[in-house]
This record gives sequence, C-alpha cells and structure tokens, in this order.
Amino acid sequence: MIDSGLAIYVAIAVALVIAVLVFVLARKSGSKANGVPASVIPAKASANAEVISRDLTDNEILGTIESKSIPMDIPESMEGRKLKLRERLGRSQGSLGQVFKQTFSGSTISEDAWQDLEDTLIMADLGVTAAAGIVETLKNAVKKSSASSAQDLHEIAKSELIKLVDGGFDRTLHTDRHADRPAVVLTVGVNGTGKTTTTGKLARMLSAQDKDVLLGAADTFRAAAAEQLTTWGDRVGVPVVRGAEGSDPASVAFESVTAGLEQEVDVVLIDTAGRLHTKQGLMDELGKVYRVAGKLGAVDEVLLVIDATTGQNGLTQAKVFSEVVPVTGVVLSKLDGTAKGGIIVAIQEALGVPVKLVGLGEGPDDLAPFDAVDFVSGLLM
Repeated sequence: MIDSGLAIYVAIAVALVIAVLVFVLARKSGSKANGVPASVIPAKASANAEVISRDLTDNEILGTIESKSIPMDIPESMEGRKLKLRERLGRSQGSLGQVFKQTFSGSTISEDAWQDLEDTLIMADLGVTAAAGIVETLKNAVKKSSASSAQDLHEIAKSELIKLVDGGFDRTLHTDRHADRPAVVLTVGVNGTGKTTTTGKLARMLSAQDKDVLLGAADTFRAAAAEQLTTWGDRVGVPVVRGAEGSDPASVAFESVTAGLEQEVDVVLIDTAGRLHTKQGLMDELGKVYRVAGKLGAVDEVLLVIDATTGQNGLTQAKVFSEVVPVTGVVLSKLDGTAKGGIIVAIQEALGVPVKLVGLGEGPDDLAPFDAVDFVSGLLM
C-alpha cells in the first residue's frame, strides 16, 4: 500500500502542474486575442477572377495591425444633432446673414441694398448668374406682395430662399437594408476634404439610428486612412475591413460587401482613396472600385465630400467626379464660420444632385442631414 503521506505529496504536485499548464495556456490565448482588435476584419483574396484584377498575397491581406484600447462611446441622437447644427448654422453664415437682415430691415428696399445683396451672394460662392437670379426672384416676389413692413419682407425672403435652397430635391439617404443584402455606400472626394472623417462620422450617425454598420477601408494608398477609419469603428463598435497599404482597393471594396452579406449588416460604408480629380488614371480606378463594389448588388449611394471652404473649386471637383461615378448626393464638410454657404445652391443647380449631409465643426457628432428650412432659418436668425 502507498503511504498516505506520500499520496498527499503526489496529489499536491499534480495539482501544481495542472495549474501551471492552465496559466500558460491562458496567457497564450490572451496574447492571440489581443493581437488583432475584434473590430478589424482583414480583407482576403477573392477567388472571383472577373471581379478582382489580381489576388492579394497573405502579406497584403494582413498588413500591420496593432491592437488599440479605445473606449466606446455613445453617438448623439438625431434630434440632438439637428438642434445643434441649426444653432451653429445661425452663427456660421457671417456677412451673408447680416446683409439679408439689413436688406429686409425696413418697409422698402433701395437699389443700393439690392446691389449689396447681389454682391454678397457672389462672394458667398453662389456664382454671378445664380446671384443675379436670386435677387431678381426676390424683387419680383416683393413687388407682387402687399408687404408693408420689415417683418413681411423678411418672411417673403425666407419663403423664397427655402424654395431656392430646397430645389425640390429628394434628400433621402438610402441606407436601409434590402431584403437580401445590405445597403452599399461609397464616399468619394479629393484629399483634404475630410472624406475619411466624414465616413467615420456617418458610421456614428447611422449607429445612433440603431443600424448595424460595417466599414470598408478601400483607401489603401494611405496607411493613415485605414488607421483613422479603424479608430472611428472602435469608438462605436463598428467592424472594419481593411487591407495592407498599396493593396488593390477594388478587392477591399468587394470583400467589404462580402463581409456585410455574411454578417447580415444593414449598411456597408466604403471609404475610397482621396484622389486628385486632375489625374485621369486614379479617376479610372475609382470607377473600377464602384463597379466591383456593385458586383453583389447595386451601390445605393455615392456621396461626394466637398470642403465648403474651397468654394467654386469644389464645384469643379463635383463636375469631374460626377463624370466618373454616378454621384447621388453631396456632403458639405467644414461649413463653419469661414465657409461660403452659397456653394450649396451652386452645386445643386450644376449637378442636379442634392446636398444630403452637412458637417459643422470638428466634433464626432457634427454631421447631420441637410434641411433647407433649417439652413435658411439659421441664415436669417
């Protein structure tokens, strides 16, 4: 028989060995889990040769992904966004709003006042023809009315401006899931317009509407773009599909839609490279990204991000991009105190495409659907 004391020692030794093994395995498992954030889904090579011009290698697929500890936060509600942006619009219009107040501050309007208004509209990047047209429309509206007070004139101006800015456009943002697939949205635009930031803010806005969102980092020419988008995703718990720097952006776009189908999300947002609209080769590549992203179902939205401070140059960008991809809506970013809000009307008239979203300020929730009534109300506050 085995001595009872020896048996006790053996049992203790076995227990210690088991504890050490459990500890080591747990450390290894934890290290592996912390290697790649849960929100990052590396793009994989597609077997569909008709879709992708070339397969991605394993190195291109995985890239360099570092774990980041970023606390999740709660996006602001839609009601809160609209209220905040309306208040900021009232503070952002500067001289344009002031001139409207001065023009319609009395019971009559002089020719000098009309001329000052037209000059201010031109400086607000509305364009010479459009500015003259607006002034003529307001003149006719005032003449036909029986307005006899500053308040009456103010209301006429407000009504006419709302009609002009609204333009009869449908500003619906098509981000509702289809019966069998997610909605697909591409964001396009020139470097420096705030395109990647806008994509992240849009993901937050849709999350606030209880939509399941997936982000695709198809700007593979800038490693910082993928990192930036991943940070946005981490903050609201949105997964991100990304490839290595320099990998095929069309492949990332395709795999983003594929992942969206597999995960049954509501909407896939794909951030494209911020291309210069003067470089035809890169613009052609953008067209390829659009075609590939639509292989598994039509692209629902192509949102062109334009920096409001660029004025008429933004209008030139809009025209070129609309020739490469079917732009469905414009996001006017950086509509802050230095911006020239007249570009809204100019873009809509030139492209026949509505401004659907506006961004004011640098905050993560400073993005909201554009509303003509809110804009004009803020303008004339």
